[in-house]
Amino acid sequence: MYQYDEIDQRLVDERVAQFRDQTRRHLAGQLSEDDFRPLRLQNGLYIQRFAPMLRVAIPYGLLSSRQLRALAYIARKWDRGYGHFSTRQNIQFNWPKLEDVPDILAHLASVQMHAIQTSGNCIRNTTTDHLAGVAPDEIIDPRVWCELIRQWSTFHPEFAYLPRKFKIAVSGAENDRAAIQVHDIGLQALRGETGETGFRVLVGGGLGRTPIIGTVIREFLPWPQLLNYLDAILRVYNRYGRRDNKYKARIKILVKELTPEVFRAQVDAEWACLKDGPATLTEAEVARIGHRFTRPQYQKLEPLPLQYTQALAREPGFARWVGRNVHAHRVPGYAAVTLSLKKTGVPPGDATAEQMDAVANLADRYSFGELRVSHEQNLILSDVRQSELHALWQEAKALGLATPNIGLISNIISCPGGDFCSLANAKSIPVAEAIQRRFDDLDYQHDIGEIDLNISGCMNSCGHHHVGHIGILGVDKQGAEFYQVSIGGAQGKDASLGRVIGPSFAQDEVPDVIAKLIETYLARRDSEAERFIDVVRRIGIEPFKEKVYGNTHQKRETRARQLAAA
Repeated sequence: MYQYDEIDQRLVDERVAQFRDQTRRHLAGQLSEDDFRPLRLQNGLYIQRFAPMLRVAIPYGLLSSRQLRALAYIARKWDRGYGHFSTRQNIQFNWPKLEDVPDILAHLASVQMHAIQTSGNCIRNTTTDHLAGVAPDEIIDPRVWCELIRQWSTFHPEFAYLPRKFKIAVSGAENDRAAIQVHDIGLQALRGETGETGFRVLVGGGLGRTPIIGTVIREFLPWPQLLNYLDAILRVYNRYGRRDNKYKARIKILVKELTPEVFRAQVDAEWACLKDGPATLTEAEVARIGHRFTRPQYQKLEPLPLQYTQALAREPGFARWVGRNVHAHRVPGYAAVTLSLKKTGVPPGDATAEQMDAVANLADRYSFGELRVSHEQNLILSDVRQSELHALWQEAKALGLATPNIGLISNIISCPGGDFCSLANAKSIPVAEAIQRRFDDLDYQHDIGEIDLNISGCMNSCGHHHVGHIGILGVDKQGAEFYQVSIGGAQGKDASLGRVIGPSFAQDEVPDVIAKLIETYLARRDSEAERFIDVVRRIGIEPFKEKVYGNTHQKRETRARQLAAA
Protein backbone atom coordinates (compact mmCIF):
# COMPACT_ATOMS: atom_id res chain seq x y z
CA MET A 1 0.00 0.00 0.00
CA TYR A 2 1.08 3.55 -0.72
CA GLN A 3 1.49 5.54 2.49
CA TYR A 4 0.68 9.26 2.45
CA ASP A 5 3.44 11.72 3.19
CA GLU A 6 2.84 15.08 4.88
CA ILE A 7 1.97 16.77 1.58
CA ASP A 8 -0.57 14.12 0.61
CA GLN A 9 -2.33 14.37 3.97
CA ARG A 10 -2.37 18.17 4.04
CA LEU A 11 -3.78 18.29 0.51
CA VAL A 12 -6.65 15.97 1.41
CA ASP A 13 -7.39 17.68 4.74
CA GLU A 14 -7.47 21.11 3.08
CA ARG A 15 -9.83 19.85 0.41
CA VAL A 16 -12.22 18.55 3.11
CA ALA A 17 -12.23 21.95 4.84
CA GLN A 18 -12.78 23.70 1.53
CA PHE A 19 -15.70 21.49 0.54
CA ARG A 20 -17.26 21.77 4.00
CA ASP A 21 -17.43 25.54 3.56
CA GLN A 22 -18.73 25.22 -0.01
CA THR A 23 -21.48 22.85 1.16
CA ARG A 24 -22.41 25.15 4.04
CA ARG A 25 -22.73 28.10 1.66
CA HIS A 26 -24.78 26.08 -0.82
CA LEU A 27 -27.22 24.87 1.84
CA ALA A 28 -27.51 28.44 3.11
CA GLY A 29 -28.47 29.64 -0.36
CA GLN A 30 -25.24 31.58 -0.84
CA LEU A 31 -23.96 29.30 -3.61
CA SER A 32 -26.27 28.45 -6.50
CA GLU A 33 -26.72 24.93 -7.86
CA ASP A 34 -24.93 25.94 -11.06
CA ASP A 35 -21.96 27.23 -9.06
CA PHE A 36 -21.99 24.27 -6.68
CA ARG A 37 -22.26 21.59 -9.35
CA PRO A 38 -18.62 21.59 -10.60
CA LEU A 39 -17.41 21.80 -6.99
CA ARG A 40 -19.39 18.78 -5.83
CA LEU A 41 -18.55 16.78 -8.96
CA GLN A 42 -14.80 17.09 -8.39
CA ASN A 43 -15.44 15.81 -4.89
CA GLY A 44 -17.25 12.73 -6.19
CA LEU A 45 -20.79 13.87 -5.44
CA TYR A 46 -23.59 13.22 -7.95
CA ILE A 47 -27.30 13.89 -7.64
CA GLN A 48 -28.91 10.61 -8.69
CA ARG A 49 -32.49 9.42 -9.10
CA PHE A 50 -33.41 9.29 -5.42
CA ALA A 51 -30.52 10.79 -3.49
CA PRO A 52 -26.96 12.05 -3.77
CA MET A 53 -24.36 9.44 -4.73
CA LEU A 54 -20.82 9.68 -3.41
CA ARG A 55 -18.05 7.97 -5.36
CA VAL A 56 -14.96 7.33 -3.25
CA ALA A 57 -11.58 6.89 -4.91
CA ILE A 58 -9.69 3.64 -4.48
CA PRO A 59 -6.48 4.53 -6.32
CA TYR A 60 -5.56 1.75 -8.76
CA GLY A 61 -7.78 -0.60 -6.77
CA LEU A 62 -5.62 -0.89 -3.60
CA LEU A 63 -7.21 -0.96 -0.14
CA SER A 64 -5.88 -1.62 3.33
CA SER A 65 -7.98 -3.46 5.90
CA ARG A 66 -8.16 -0.23 7.91
CA GLN A 67 -9.55 1.60 4.90
CA LEU A 68 -12.13 -1.09 4.21
CA ARG A 69 -13.32 -0.85 7.82
CA ALA A 70 -13.69 2.90 7.33
CA LEU A 71 -15.86 2.25 4.27
CA ALA A 72 -17.96 -0.17 6.31
CA TYR A 73 -18.37 2.50 9.00
CA ILE A 74 -19.51 5.04 6.38
CA ALA A 75 -22.01 2.55 4.94
CA ARG A 76 -23.42 1.88 8.40
CA LYS A 77 -23.47 5.45 9.75
CA TRP A 78 -24.30 7.61 6.73
CA ASP A 79 -25.78 5.24 4.16
CA ARG A 80 -28.06 2.18 4.17
CA GLY A 81 -25.54 -0.41 5.26
CA TYR A 82 -23.85 -1.27 1.98
CA GLY A 83 -21.64 0.06 -0.81
CA HIS A 84 -21.24 -0.67 -4.52
CA PHE A 85 -17.82 -1.44 -6.01
CA SER A 86 -17.67 -0.01 -9.51
CA THR A 87 -15.94 -0.89 -12.78
CA ARG A 88 -13.34 1.82 -12.07
CA GLN A 89 -12.25 0.03 -8.89
CA ASN A 90 -13.99 2.68 -6.77
CA ILE A 91 -16.83 2.39 -4.26
CA GLN A 92 -20.14 4.25 -4.49
CA PHE A 93 -22.53 5.11 -1.69
CA ASN A 94 -26.05 5.60 -3.00
CA TRP A 95 -27.89 7.18 -0.08
CA PRO A 96 -25.82 9.81 1.76
CA LYS A 97 -27.38 13.11 2.77
CA LEU A 98 -25.78 16.18 1.22
CA GLU A 99 -25.22 17.79 4.60
CA ASP A 100 -23.34 14.68 5.80
CA VAL A 101 -20.87 14.49 2.91
CA PRO A 102 -18.22 16.78 4.49
CA ASP A 103 -18.19 14.52 7.56
CA ILE A 104 -17.85 11.46 5.32
CA LEU A 105 -14.91 13.07 3.50
CA ALA A 106 -13.29 13.94 6.84
CA HIS A 107 -13.61 10.32 7.94
CA LEU A 108 -12.06 9.19 4.66
CA ALA A 109 -9.17 11.63 5.13
CA SER A 110 -8.42 10.08 8.52
CA VAL A 111 -7.54 6.81 6.72
CA GLN A 112 -5.74 8.35 3.74
CA MET A 113 -8.72 8.29 1.39
CA HIS A 114 -10.76 10.86 -0.53
CA ALA A 115 -13.29 11.35 -3.33
CA ILE A 116 -11.25 13.86 -5.35
CA GLN A 117 -11.67 13.74 -9.16
CA THR A 118 -13.88 10.67 -9.16
CA SER A 119 -16.25 12.69 -11.35
CA GLY A 120 -16.25 15.89 -13.37
CA ASN A 121 -14.37 16.98 -16.49
CA CYS A 122 -10.96 16.07 -15.17
CA ILE A 123 -8.43 13.24 -15.09
CA ARG A 124 -10.19 10.47 -13.16
CA ASN A 125 -8.48 7.87 -10.99
CA THR A 126 -5.94 5.72 -12.82
CA THR A 127 -6.73 2.00 -12.92
CA THR A 128 -4.58 -1.08 -13.30
CA ASP A 129 -4.43 -4.85 -13.05
CA HIS A 130 -6.00 -6.25 -9.88
CA LEU A 131 -3.07 -8.70 -9.72
CA ALA A 132 -0.47 -5.94 -9.92
CA GLY A 133 2.72 -6.87 -8.09
CA VAL A 134 1.89 -10.57 -7.80
CA ALA A 135 1.09 -11.80 -11.32
CA PRO A 136 3.65 -14.28 -12.74
CA ASP A 137 3.45 -12.67 -16.19
CA GLU A 138 4.29 -9.20 -14.88
CA ILE A 139 6.97 -7.16 -16.66
CA ILE A 140 6.97 -4.31 -14.13
CA ASP A 141 4.90 -3.52 -11.05
CA PRO A 142 2.52 -0.85 -12.41
CA ARG A 143 1.47 0.49 -9.02
CA VAL A 144 4.43 2.85 -8.67
CA TRP A 145 3.70 4.27 -12.12
CA CYS A 146 0.02 4.62 -11.27
CA GLU A 147 0.95 6.56 -8.15
CA LEU A 148 3.20 8.86 -10.19
CA ILE A 149 0.29 9.50 -12.54
CA ARG A 150 -2.04 10.07 -9.57
CA GLN A 151 0.24 12.71 -8.11
CA TRP A 152 0.78 14.35 -11.50
CA SER A 153 -2.94 14.47 -12.29
CA THR A 154 -4.39 15.49 -8.92
CA PHE A 155 -5.32 19.18 -9.02
CA HIS A 156 -3.38 19.61 -12.26
CA PRO A 157 -4.18 23.29 -12.90
CA GLU A 158 -4.04 22.96 -16.69
CA PHE A 159 -6.38 19.98 -16.86
CA ALA A 160 -8.97 20.77 -14.19
CA TYR A 161 -11.68 21.55 -16.76
CA LEU A 162 -11.21 19.31 -19.76
CA PRO A 163 -13.79 18.96 -22.54
CA ARG A 164 -14.94 15.74 -20.82
CA LYS A 165 -13.84 13.16 -18.29
CA PHE A 166 -10.51 11.46 -18.91
CA LYS A 167 -9.41 7.96 -17.90
CA ILE A 168 -5.97 6.32 -17.90
CA ALA A 169 -5.23 2.62 -17.43
CA VAL A 170 -1.84 0.93 -16.99
CA SER A 171 -0.93 -2.70 -17.60
CA GLY A 172 2.39 -3.98 -16.30
CA ALA A 173 1.91 -7.57 -17.48
CA GLU A 174 1.95 -9.51 -20.72
CA ASN A 175 -1.78 -10.18 -20.37
CA ASP A 176 -3.91 -7.06 -20.23
CA ARG A 177 -6.23 -7.33 -17.24
CA ALA A 178 -6.79 -3.56 -17.08
CA ALA A 179 -8.73 -3.10 -20.37
CA ILE A 180 -6.23 -0.49 -21.56
CA GLN A 181 -7.55 -0.52 -25.15
CA VAL A 182 -10.86 1.06 -24.14
CA HIS A 183 -9.41 3.96 -22.16
CA ASP A 184 -8.64 7.53 -23.19
CA ILE A 185 -5.00 6.61 -22.63
CA GLY A 186 -3.77 3.06 -22.26
CA LEU A 187 -0.20 2.28 -21.19
CA GLN A 188 1.35 -1.14 -21.79
CA ALA A 189 4.68 -1.80 -20.06
CA LEU A 190 7.44 -3.11 -22.31
CA ARG A 191 11.09 -4.03 -22.21
CA GLY A 192 13.26 -2.42 -24.85
CA GLU A 193 15.94 -4.12 -26.91
CA THR A 194 18.51 -3.57 -24.18
CA GLY A 195 16.16 -4.37 -21.31
CA GLU A 196 15.13 -0.82 -20.49
CA THR A 197 11.56 -0.13 -19.30
CA GLY A 198 9.13 1.76 -21.45
CA PHE A 199 5.49 1.99 -22.44
CA ARG A 200 3.43 1.40 -25.54
CA VAL A 201 0.97 4.31 -25.62
CA LEU A 202 -2.59 3.99 -26.89
CA VAL A 203 -5.05 6.87 -27.18
CA GLY A 204 -8.65 7.36 -28.14
CA GLY A 205 -10.20 4.25 -26.70
CA GLY A 206 -13.49 4.35 -24.88
CA LEU A 207 -16.97 2.94 -24.57
CA GLY A 208 -20.18 4.90 -24.22
CA ARG A 209 -22.22 6.32 -27.08
CA THR A 210 -19.37 5.88 -29.58
CA PRO A 211 -17.30 2.81 -28.61
CA ILE A 212 -13.80 2.78 -30.07
CA ILE A 213 -10.70 0.63 -29.61
CA GLY A 214 -7.66 2.77 -28.85
CA THR A 215 -4.88 3.45 -31.36
CA VAL A 216 -1.17 3.01 -30.71
CA ILE A 217 0.56 6.38 -31.18
CA ARG A 218 3.95 5.41 -29.76
CA GLU A 219 5.35 1.90 -29.76
CA PHE A 220 7.98 2.57 -27.13
CA LEU A 221 8.11 5.55 -24.77
CA PRO A 222 11.15 5.57 -22.43
CA TRP A 223 9.94 5.70 -18.82
CA PRO A 224 11.61 9.04 -17.94
CA GLN A 225 9.39 10.72 -20.53
CA LEU A 226 6.09 9.35 -19.23
CA LEU A 227 4.70 12.51 -17.64
CA ASN A 228 6.05 14.75 -20.40
CA TYR A 229 4.27 12.66 -23.00
CA LEU A 230 1.04 12.55 -20.99
CA ASP A 231 1.22 16.34 -20.72
CA ALA A 232 1.58 16.56 -24.50
CA ILE A 233 -1.47 14.33 -25.12
CA LEU A 234 -3.63 16.24 -22.64
CA ARG A 235 -2.58 19.60 -24.06
CA VAL A 236 -3.58 18.60 -27.57
CA TYR A 237 -6.91 17.28 -26.31
CA ASN A 238 -7.54 20.30 -24.10
CA ARG A 239 -6.79 22.64 -27.01
CA TYR A 240 -8.77 20.95 -29.76
CA GLY A 241 -11.38 18.80 -27.99
CA ARG A 242 -14.95 19.89 -28.65
CA ARG A 243 -16.82 21.75 -25.94
CA ASP A 244 -19.99 22.53 -27.91
CA ASN A 245 -21.40 18.99 -27.70
CA LYS A 246 -20.71 16.74 -24.72
CA TYR A 247 -21.44 13.66 -26.82
CA LYS A 248 -18.61 14.62 -29.17
CA ALA A 249 -16.21 15.85 -26.51
CA ARG A 250 -14.19 12.73 -25.66
CA ILE A 251 -10.64 12.37 -26.94
CA LYS A 252 -11.70 9.34 -29.00
CA ILE A 253 -13.80 11.66 -31.19
CA LEU A 254 -10.89 14.06 -31.64
CA VAL A 255 -8.52 11.24 -32.61
CA LYS A 256 -11.07 9.87 -35.06
CA GLU A 257 -11.79 13.25 -36.65
CA LEU A 258 -8.16 14.32 -36.93
CA THR A 259 -7.04 10.74 -37.84
CA PRO A 260 -4.53 8.96 -35.60
CA GLU A 261 -1.66 10.07 -37.83
CA VAL A 262 -2.47 13.78 -37.48
CA PHE A 263 -3.14 13.42 -33.76
CA ARG A 264 0.20 11.66 -33.29
CA ALA A 265 1.97 14.47 -35.16
CA GLN A 266 0.29 17.08 -32.96
CA VAL A 267 1.34 15.22 -29.81
CA ASP A 268 4.91 14.79 -31.03
CA ALA A 269 5.13 18.50 -31.81
CA GLU A 270 3.94 19.35 -28.32
CA TRP A 271 6.23 16.75 -26.79
CA ALA A 272 9.22 18.27 -28.55
CA CYS A 273 8.67 21.36 -26.39
CA LEU A 274 8.34 19.34 -23.18
CA LYS A 275 10.87 16.56 -23.67
CA ASP A 276 13.56 16.47 -20.95
CA GLY A 277 11.80 19.33 -19.16
CA PRO A 278 10.97 19.70 -15.44
CA ALA A 279 8.47 16.81 -15.47
CA THR A 280 11.10 14.31 -16.66
CA LEU A 281 11.21 11.40 -14.25
CA THR A 282 14.42 10.35 -12.57
CA GLU A 283 15.48 7.14 -10.88
CA ALA A 284 15.54 9.04 -7.57
CA GLU A 285 11.92 10.17 -7.96
CA VAL A 286 10.69 6.70 -8.94
CA ALA A 287 12.58 5.24 -5.97
CA ARG A 288 11.07 7.87 -3.65
CA ILE A 289 7.57 6.84 -4.64
CA GLY A 290 8.46 3.16 -4.48
CA HIS A 291 9.75 3.52 -0.93
CA ARG A 292 6.37 4.83 0.22
CA PHE A 293 4.75 1.49 -0.58
CA THR A 294 4.55 -1.16 2.10
CA ARG A 295 5.75 -4.53 0.82
CA PRO A 296 4.63 -7.95 2.04
CA GLN A 297 7.25 -9.87 4.01
CA TYR A 298 6.97 -13.13 2.12
CA GLN A 299 8.27 -16.30 3.71
CA LYS A 300 10.10 -19.05 1.89
CA LEU A 301 7.39 -21.65 1.40
CA GLU A 302 7.12 -24.95 -0.37
CA PRO A 303 4.64 -24.80 -3.25
CA LEU A 304 1.64 -27.15 -3.14
CA PRO A 305 1.87 -28.13 0.54
CA LEU A 306 0.45 -31.51 1.49
CA GLN A 307 -2.59 -30.24 3.40
CA TYR A 308 -3.55 -28.15 0.35
CA THR A 309 -3.29 -30.99 -2.17
CA GLN A 310 -5.12 -33.36 0.18
CA ALA A 311 -7.99 -30.88 0.55
CA LEU A 312 -8.17 -30.54 -3.23
CA ALA A 313 -8.48 -34.31 -3.62
CA ARG A 314 -10.91 -34.68 -0.73
CA GLU A 315 -13.40 -31.86 -1.34
CA PRO A 316 -14.79 -31.25 -4.86
CA GLY A 317 -16.35 -27.95 -3.78
CA PHE A 318 -13.02 -26.63 -2.63
CA ALA A 319 -11.33 -27.85 -5.81
CA ARG A 320 -13.94 -26.10 -7.94
CA TRP A 321 -13.43 -22.84 -6.03
CA VAL A 322 -9.67 -23.09 -6.42
CA GLY A 323 -10.07 -23.70 -10.15
CA ARG A 324 -12.16 -20.55 -10.67
CA ASN A 325 -11.31 -18.09 -7.89
CA VAL A 326 -7.65 -18.79 -7.06
CA HIS A 327 -4.88 -17.35 -9.25
CA ALA A 328 -1.19 -18.03 -9.66
CA HIS A 329 1.31 -15.95 -7.67
CA ARG A 330 4.87 -15.01 -8.56
CA VAL A 331 6.10 -16.14 -5.11
CA PRO A 332 6.13 -19.93 -4.55
CA GLY A 333 3.68 -21.13 -1.91
CA TYR A 334 1.32 -18.13 -2.27
CA ALA A 335 -1.83 -17.48 -4.29
CA ALA A 336 -4.19 -14.62 -5.11
CA VAL A 337 -7.86 -15.17 -4.30
CA THR A 338 -10.96 -13.52 -5.72
CA LEU A 339 -13.84 -13.09 -3.28
CA SER A 340 -16.89 -13.09 -5.52
CA LEU A 341 -19.46 -10.29 -5.09
CA LYS A 342 -21.69 -12.04 -7.61
CA LYS A 343 -23.77 -14.40 -5.51
CA THR A 344 -27.18 -14.94 -7.08
CA GLY A 345 -29.73 -12.53 -5.65
CA VAL A 346 -27.16 -9.87 -4.74
CA PRO A 347 -26.62 -6.84 -7.02
CA PRO A 348 -23.24 -7.29 -8.74
CA GLY A 349 -20.51 -5.41 -6.90
CA ASP A 350 -22.54 -4.76 -3.74
CA ALA A 351 -21.11 -5.53 -0.30
CA THR A 352 -22.73 -4.96 3.08
CA ALA A 353 -21.01 -3.20 5.94
CA GLU A 354 -20.82 -6.53 7.75
CA GLN A 355 -19.16 -8.17 4.76
CA MET A 356 -16.67 -5.32 4.46
CA ASP A 357 -15.70 -5.65 8.11
CA ALA A 358 -15.39 -9.41 7.72
CA VAL A 359 -13.25 -9.10 4.57
CA ALA A 360 -11.01 -6.64 6.40
CA ASN A 361 -10.51 -9.31 9.05
CA LEU A 362 -9.73 -11.87 6.34
CA ALA A 363 -7.18 -9.50 4.82
CA ASP A 364 -5.48 -9.11 8.19
CA ARG A 365 -5.31 -12.86 8.79
CA TYR A 366 -4.54 -14.11 5.31
CA SER A 367 -3.14 -11.29 3.12
CA PHE A 368 -0.87 -8.88 5.01
CA GLY A 369 -3.76 -6.49 5.70
CA GLU A 370 -4.25 -5.55 2.03
CA LEU A 371 -6.79 -6.26 -0.69
CA ARG A 372 -7.74 -5.11 -4.18
CA VAL A 373 -10.85 -4.17 -6.11
CA SER A 374 -11.12 -5.46 -9.68
CA HIS A 375 -12.86 -3.67 -12.54
CA GLU A 376 -15.04 -6.78 -12.67
CA GLN A 377 -16.47 -5.63 -9.32
CA ASN A 378 -14.95 -8.28 -7.07
CA LEU A 379 -12.49 -8.18 -4.15
CA ILE A 380 -9.08 -9.85 -4.21
CA LEU A 381 -6.81 -11.06 -1.41
CA SER A 382 -3.51 -11.00 -3.25
CA ASP A 383 -1.06 -12.79 -0.93
CA VAL A 384 -2.61 -15.89 0.60
CA ARG A 385 -0.53 -18.88 1.63
CA GLN A 386 -1.58 -22.02 -0.24
CA SER A 387 -1.61 -23.85 3.08
CA GLU A 388 -4.34 -21.46 4.29
CA LEU A 389 -6.57 -21.54 1.22
CA HIS A 390 -8.90 -24.17 2.64
CA ALA A 391 -9.46 -22.22 5.85
CA LEU A 392 -10.06 -19.04 3.85
CA TRP A 393 -12.56 -20.84 1.60
CA GLN A 394 -14.58 -22.01 4.60
CA GLU A 395 -14.75 -18.51 6.05
CA ALA A 396 -15.58 -16.94 2.68
CA LYS A 397 -18.43 -19.45 2.21
CA ALA A 398 -19.95 -18.40 5.50
CA LEU A 399 -19.87 -14.78 4.31
CA GLY A 400 -21.49 -15.54 0.94
CA LEU A 401 -18.27 -14.57 -0.87
CA ALA A 402 -17.06 -17.94 -2.18
CA THR A 403 -19.24 -18.48 -5.24
CA PRO A 404 -16.90 -20.30 -7.67
CA ASN A 405 -17.95 -18.28 -10.72
CA ILE A 406 -15.02 -16.09 -11.76
CA GLY A 407 -14.96 -16.09 -15.55
CA LEU A 408 -18.38 -17.76 -15.76
CA ILE A 409 -21.75 -16.46 -16.92
CA SER A 410 -22.97 -15.49 -13.44
CA ASN A 411 -19.92 -13.27 -12.81
CA ILE A 412 -21.89 -10.42 -14.36
CA ILE A 413 -20.52 -6.89 -14.62
CA SER A 414 -23.41 -4.49 -14.13
CA CYS A 415 -23.95 -0.82 -13.44
CA PRO A 416 -26.56 0.17 -10.81
CA GLY A 417 -28.93 1.09 -13.67
CA GLY A 418 -32.34 2.71 -13.42
CA ASP A 419 -32.83 1.60 -9.83
CA PHE A 420 -30.43 4.37 -8.85
CA CYS A 421 -28.92 6.28 -11.78
CA SER A 422 -30.77 9.26 -13.23
CA LEU A 423 -29.03 8.74 -16.59
CA ALA A 424 -30.19 5.16 -17.06
CA ASN A 425 -32.84 4.21 -19.60
CA ALA A 426 -33.58 0.90 -17.92
CA LYS A 427 -32.92 -1.19 -14.83
CA SER A 428 -29.83 -3.39 -14.72
CA ILE A 429 -29.95 -5.21 -11.40
CA PRO A 430 -33.21 -7.19 -11.98
CA VAL A 431 -31.90 -8.32 -15.39
CA ALA A 432 -28.63 -9.49 -13.87
CA GLU A 433 -30.50 -11.41 -11.17
CA ALA A 434 -32.87 -13.02 -13.67
CA ILE A 435 -29.93 -14.27 -15.75
CA GLN A 436 -28.11 -15.53 -12.67
CA ARG A 437 -31.22 -17.46 -11.58
CA ARG A 438 -31.66 -18.90 -15.08
CA PHE A 439 -28.08 -20.22 -14.95
CA ASP A 440 -27.92 -20.93 -11.23
CA ASP A 441 -26.72 -24.52 -11.75
CA LEU A 442 -22.95 -24.31 -11.22
CA ASP A 443 -22.38 -27.58 -13.07
CA TYR A 444 -24.06 -26.07 -16.12
CA GLN A 445 -22.04 -22.85 -15.74
CA HIS A 446 -18.82 -24.85 -15.75
CA ASP A 447 -20.00 -26.80 -18.79
CA ILE A 448 -20.54 -23.50 -20.61
CA GLY A 449 -17.07 -22.35 -19.62
CA GLU A 450 -15.47 -18.93 -19.86
CA ILE A 451 -17.81 -16.14 -20.83
CA ASP A 452 -18.14 -12.44 -19.98
CA LEU A 453 -21.66 -11.05 -19.66
CA ASN A 454 -21.90 -7.29 -19.07
CA ILE A 455 -24.97 -5.08 -18.53
CA SER A 456 -25.36 -1.29 -18.86
CA GLY A 457 -28.50 0.68 -18.14
CA CYS A 458 -27.66 3.32 -20.76
CA MET A 459 -25.24 4.20 -23.54
CA ASN A 460 -22.68 5.56 -21.09
CA SER A 461 -21.64 1.90 -20.79
CA CYS A 462 -20.67 1.96 -17.12
CA GLY A 463 -21.29 -1.79 -17.22
CA HIS A 464 -18.86 -2.23 -20.15
CA HIS A 465 -21.49 -3.96 -22.29
CA HIS A 466 -19.59 -3.17 -25.50
CA VAL A 467 -16.72 -5.47 -24.49
CA GLY A 468 -18.77 -8.31 -23.06
CA HIS A 469 -18.80 -11.58 -24.93
CA ILE A 470 -22.50 -10.96 -24.43
CA GLY A 471 -23.48 -7.35 -23.84
CA ILE A 472 -26.87 -6.08 -22.72
CA LEU A 473 -27.86 -2.42 -23.07
CA GLY A 474 -30.95 -0.83 -21.58
CA VAL A 475 -32.83 1.34 -24.10
CA ASP A 476 -35.95 3.47 -23.94
CA LYS A 477 -38.80 2.73 -26.35
CA GLN A 478 -41.55 5.33 -25.98
CA GLY A 479 -41.14 5.35 -22.22
CA ALA A 480 -40.83 1.56 -21.86
CA GLU A 481 -37.69 -0.33 -20.82
CA PHE A 482 -36.18 -2.62 -23.44
CA TYR A 483 -32.83 -4.36 -23.82
CA GLN A 484 -30.51 -4.55 -26.81
CA VAL A 485 -28.20 -7.56 -27.01
CA SER A 486 -24.76 -7.68 -28.64
CA ILE A 487 -22.22 -10.49 -28.95
CA GLY A 488 -18.55 -10.71 -29.82
CA GLY A 489 -17.11 -8.06 -27.52
CA ALA A 490 -13.93 -8.71 -25.57
CA GLN A 491 -11.36 -6.93 -23.43
CA GLY A 492 -7.67 -7.64 -23.05
CA LYS A 493 -5.04 -8.14 -25.75
CA ASP A 494 -7.58 -9.13 -28.39
CA ALA A 495 -10.11 -6.46 -27.52
CA SER A 496 -13.15 -6.15 -29.76
CA LEU A 497 -16.53 -4.42 -29.74
CA GLY A 498 -19.73 -6.42 -29.71
CA ARG A 499 -22.23 -6.38 -32.60
CA VAL A 500 -25.93 -5.91 -31.98
CA ILE A 501 -27.84 -9.05 -32.98
CA GLY A 502 -31.13 -7.31 -33.81
CA PRO A 503 -34.19 -5.60 -32.33
CA SER A 504 -34.41 -5.17 -28.57
CA PHE A 505 -36.31 -7.29 -26.06
CA ALA A 506 -38.63 -6.76 -23.12
CA GLN A 507 -37.13 -7.40 -19.70
CA ASP A 508 -38.81 -10.76 -19.14
CA GLU A 509 -37.53 -12.00 -22.53
CA VAL A 510 -33.85 -11.42 -21.80
CA PRO A 511 -33.07 -14.69 -19.89
CA ASP A 512 -34.60 -16.73 -22.73
CA VAL A 513 -32.55 -14.80 -25.29
CA ILE A 514 -29.35 -15.47 -23.36
CA ALA A 515 -30.28 -19.14 -23.07
CA LYS A 516 -30.71 -19.36 -26.85
CA LEU A 517 -27.32 -17.74 -27.42
CA ILE A 518 -25.72 -20.25 -25.07
CA GLU A 519 -27.53 -23.17 -26.75
CA THR A 520 -26.22 -22.03 -30.13
CA TYR A 521 -22.70 -21.80 -28.78
CA LEU A 522 -22.79 -25.25 -27.18
CA ALA A 523 -24.11 -26.78 -30.40
CA ARG A 524 -21.45 -25.10 -32.55
CA ARG A 525 -18.27 -25.33 -30.45
CA ASP A 526 -15.70 -27.82 -31.70
CA SER A 527 -14.50 -28.75 -28.21
CA GLU A 528 -14.95 -27.79 -24.57
CA ALA A 529 -11.83 -25.64 -24.91
CA GLU A 530 -13.43 -23.38 -27.53
CA ARG A 531 -14.90 -20.37 -25.72
CA PHE A 532 -18.08 -18.49 -26.60
CA ILE A 533 -16.07 -15.57 -28.03
CA ASP A 534 -14.00 -17.98 -30.13
CA VAL A 535 -17.13 -19.48 -31.69
CA VAL A 536 -18.61 -16.05 -32.44
CA ARG A 537 -15.40 -15.02 -34.17
CA ARG A 538 -15.28 -18.27 -36.13
CA ILE A 539 -18.89 -18.51 -37.37
CA GLY A 540 -20.11 -14.91 -37.10
CA ILE A 541 -23.32 -13.67 -35.50
CA GLU A 542 -25.85 -14.95 -38.06
CA PRO A 543 -26.39 -18.41 -36.49
CA PHE A 544 -27.03 -16.71 -33.16
CA LYS A 545 -29.49 -14.27 -34.72
CA GLU A 546 -31.33 -17.10 -36.43
CA LYS A 547 -31.66 -19.01 -33.14
CA VAL A 548 -32.97 -15.96 -31.29
CA TYR A 549 -35.28 -14.45 -33.91
CA GLY A 550 -35.99 -17.37 -36.24
CA ASN A 551 -37.35 -16.79 -39.72
CA THR A 552 -39.20 -13.68 -38.60
CA HIS A 553 -35.97 -11.72 -38.41
CA GLN A 554 -34.76 -13.04 -41.76
CA LYS A 555 -38.05 -12.04 -43.43
CA ARG A 556 -37.81 -8.58 -41.87
CA GLU A 557 -34.28 -8.10 -43.21
CA THR A 558 -35.22 -9.38 -46.64
CA ARG A 559 -38.20 -7.03 -46.80
CA ALA A 560 -36.02 -4.09 -45.72
CA ARG A 561 -33.55 -4.86 -48.51
CA GLN A 562 -36.40 -5.11 -51.06
CA LEU A 563 -37.79 -1.76 -50.00
CA ALA A 564 -34.35 -0.17 -50.15
CA ALA A 565 -33.81 -1.52 -53.66
CA ALA A 566 -37.21 -0.26 -54.78
